[in-house]
Amino acid sequence: MLKTLILKIFILAMNIIYALFKLLKTEEKVVMISRQSNEVNDDFKLLGKELENSGMKVVYLCRTLDGGVNSTLFTKVMYGFHMFTQMYHLATSKVCVLDTYCLVVSILKHKKALQVVQIWHTVGKLKQFGWQIIGKGEGSSETIATVMKMHENYDVIYCAGEEYKQVLMEGFRAPAEKFRIFTLPRIDLLTDENYINSTREKIFAKYPVLKEKPNVVYAPTFRKKEDEFEKYLKEFINAFNFEKYNLIVKLHPLSKTVVADERVIMDNEFSTFQMFTCTDKLVSDYSCVVYEAGIKGIPLYFYNYDMNTYENVRGLAIDYNVLPGYKEQNAKKLVESFEKPYDYEYLNSYIRLHIENIKDCTRKMAADIISLSHNQSS
Repeated sequence: MLKTLILKIFILAMNIIYALFKLLKTEEKVVMISRQSNEVNDDFKLLGKELENSGMKVVYLCRTLDGGVNSTLFTKVMYGFHMFTQMYHLATSKVCVLDTYCLVVSILKHKKALQVVQIWHTVGKLKQFGWQIIGKGEGSSETIATVMKMHENYDVIYCAGEEYKQVLMEGFRAPAEKFRIFTLPRIDLLTDENYINSTREKIFAKYPVLKEKPNVVYAPTFRKKEDEFEKYLKEFINAFNFEKYNLIVKLHPLSKTVVADERVIMDNEFSTFQMFTCTDKLVSDYSCVVYEAGIKGIPLYFYNYDMNTYENVRGLAIDYNVLPGYKEQNAKKLVESFEKPYDYEYLNSYIRLHIENIKDCTRKMAADIISLSHNQSS
């Protein structure tokens, strides 16, 4: 009860301060906010450039809270100052674009002139999130989520297709009428030959060995408890056929796991998305990167060693059995499946079912955001 009271006082104080910011004039401006990275991501870069070409001013506010609730006091204080910057730009912009949850967006009462657009950061969903995991191992408590107004104040939510929309409606606890079908801008890069060739050249320059054999990328979901993950990762490495394939391991940025095996490329320089330019097979488990790989036509394999327990910790948002590709809990059997025939036709049909548009994504999304800004008045 005390924690809830403190949070309510905090929200009231933030709204009082925000009321002063709202006295400032609204500009022809779009503010883009993310907690996914400290760098401006591809989606924001592409979308921002298109918006700037139309005459809109664009401000990028990308900053992570490293460690989350377990971060140091200094980190929390510095992020607190960043929140005031967010509040200033929210009060003076016509549109806010988010790709993640943003505390001040949810808890503050905004001007009618501001349109909040949630584009989220994935083009498809495997694991549950938001309101779907309330009370589970990786979820918040319902009391805290309610007090903090989790995922509230979104005026428009973009998603890649009707199938994906059903999952997002539950995770955001949002009505169907708020959704519009638009795919993330970075999907344009998957068919951009200049991007593909230049990125591949950079990767090959860093890792010349990748030109010699087919490349298998392992991109697992982050798990808060990594001891078990490390055990099964070693089993996968021990079962891997290094004579025939290269193995690139792409861990989540929050992962602390280290693999001391000279046969394995533990890359931290390129994103998993960039690695798709030279990937021949993708191994994952519950990560949404499989959708982007599927668009590229990369065969998918699923190493779901903890499937029996994952449902209690996080939970799946879709029927795992219908995913395209081989699914194995045993590392040796998974590696053996690399040599089996692959159903590319089913892969393609599954991806097209969930992602309805894969062309001209940036221009279409930007045009809709511009129309939203024009429909609002201060």
